[in-house]
Amino acid sequence: MQDPPRPAPEPALLDPEVHVESFRQAREARRLELVEDYVELIADLIGDGGEARQVDIAARLGVAQPTVAKMLKRLAEDGFVQQRPYRGVFLTPAGRVLAEQSRERHRVVERFLCALGVSPETARRDAEGIEHHVSGETLEAFRRFADGRPSA
Repeated sequence: MQDPPRPAPEPALLDPEVHVESFRQAREARRLELVEDYVELIADLIGDGGEARQVDIAARLGVAQPTVAKMLKRLAEDGFVQQRPYRGVFLTPAGRVLAEQSRERHRVVERFLCALGVSPETARRDAEGIEHHVSGETLEAFRRFADGRPSA
């Protein structure tokens, strides 16, 4: 009996342009990850208590208040938040849109992982990192799978 044909070995390195694009996409996802985490948390705090205070953000993220202050300054410069003296932090319309997009990506990834049989607690934790690194195409495939429609 004849052995089945073996697939051709993959090249050791990808084409340089493909490699560059892969790394560029990963760097961009890492850059946006913190921004998205902050605006999503700020939206949650506002939804829960009417405002997001720097001390609450620091406590929830497990970072020092100066770290939060630096990030809030960046978010304000980027047009995602407004800081009001003695009142806390509020999302701009652009910040609210970004928070909702991030929250929806998280929900899709979490549902996908649960559909694969991952426990809800693990899916929630894992989705927190994965949500920032999936392309729109992959996210849509996750959505279809979680909805019971595995192919397009």
